[in-house]
Amino acid sequence: MLLQTNNITKVFGGHKALDNVNVTFEAGTVHSLLGENGAGKSTLIKILTGVYQQTSGQIIWEGKEVNIERPKAAQDLGINVIHQDRQLVPYFTGLENLFLNKTYPKKVLGGIHWKRMREQANALKDKWKIDIPVDKPVYDMTPTERTMLEILRAMSQESKVLVLDEPTASLTDKESVLLFSLIDHLKKEGVAIIYISHRLEEVIQISDYVTVLTGGKVTASLTKDEITREKIIYHMTDGQQMNASKKEKADLADQQVLLTVSNLATKDDKVKDVSFNVHAGEIVGMYGLAGAGRTESMEAIFGLREKSNGEVVYKEKSYNKVSPKQMIKEGMILIPENRHDEGLIMPNTISHNMTLPILNEVSSGGVLTRKKESEKVQGEMKRFKVKAVSANQTVAELSGGNQQKVVFGKALLTNPDLYICDEPTQAVDIMTRNDIHSFLQEQASNGKGIIFVSSDIQEILEVSDRIIVFSEGKTVADLKNKDIDNHTILDICYQHQKGEN
Repeated sequence: MLLQTNNITKVFGGHKALDNVNVTFEAGTVHSLLGENGAGKSTLIKILTGVYQQTSGQIIWEGKEVNIERPKAAQDLGINVIHQDRQLVPYFTGLENLFLNKTYPKKVLGGIHWKRMREQANALKDKWKIDIPVDKPVYDMTPTERTMLEILRAMSQESKVLVLDEPTASLTDKESVLLFSLIDHLKKEGVAIIYISHRLEEVIQISDYVTVLTGGKVTASLTKDEITREKIIYHMTDGQQMNASKKEKADLADQQVLLTVSNLATKDDKVKDVSFNVHAGEIVGMYGLAGAGRTESMEAIFGLREKSNGEVVYKEKSYNKVSPKQMIKEGMILIPENRHDEGLIMPNTISHNMTLPILNEVSSGGVLTRKKESEKVQGEMKRFKVKAVSANQTVAELSGGNQQKVVFGKALLTNPDLYICDEPTQAVDIMTRNDIHSFLQEQASNGKGIIFVSSDIQEILEVSDRIIVFSEGKTVADLKNKDIDNHTILDICYQHQKGEN
């Protein structure tokens, strides 16, 4: 036994975020923590890493009780976290990031000994079998390289416990395979991996143990032989039935065409030739491999990326140069992939975030009317079941799933006719994912158009009426979602990626 919690309880203002949690983490194993957003996973990790202190209970480290009063104390023990949001300095090189908060080796006559730093970095890379270009600036690294760099930095501190929080959220399937290979090597070296992910397939693939948290309590502890998708979902949802699924629809070809995109290209050449349309009442899935140009196309349509060619016709009106403000006014809204940087102002309250696009509706004479604001916000919080102390709580304090619900509440307040949803269920729990699917299906049934971008091919198949396939900045297929499967779609992606068509 390396690390153990003994009846850990954490109370925030009368609310029990954790309730007598008992978990054991063993050296050389992968132990996954699962649960809905707000189930207590993040709170438990923050206690183990010294960000929070438990209200009661004990932390046992190598058989002895310890007090982890600050993050430095956790690092000194050998507990490190790779956060979902990368903790790197973008304009520093990998080498400089690797030595952050450390004493740089110095030359005899002064100055940084860069050669020795590289030697130390190369020794670490060899030991942990992590091959990354340390002289490259972080902003120029791939998501995989950034993840590997953070792991290398953690292992340079002689980690015994490594917490990986949604490590594959921004990785392709191929990149995830590289990460899993590294995890296997870390296991063989005796490192305990605490793995947090909402992707059940990978949890089942790599986990030795799974602990499920529900409402701050441990509701299941599963060993490798007991880990199945059905058991995990049952315990995570407390046995509740999830009824969001794709429903058969009548042919929508005769419905109003809300959006037509023809031969779209962007000045940065990320989008080369994109064409598709969206009917009222239709959910159109957008799928492609990494770098296919899906997000960039959505940004160009919404006015966030400058186009060089093509036509965007929205509600029978052609747009040449557009801005997000203009498109919101016309009834189009974008749910961005990166909710932290692009969808929310993290230090602001739920109320301020939700009403940001409609300030004119909740103001009078240029002064915010609290009553109007409260009525709007409370309605959306109730609709999306946002778990929060109040509308005045900052969104930074919410779980990832509840943050995404705030993004959707904010979007709905603009009363859009077309939703562009870019990875709307990324890093949210199963129930929130189900709620988002149900909401979008409801909006489609009310005549709204939905663009649904996702890297999860199974999710695309579950929710879409039609599927547009992207490859290398181009649309290469427009498929009706009937009698097709993931193999068909992937085959199209790879064929065009290789230039076979």
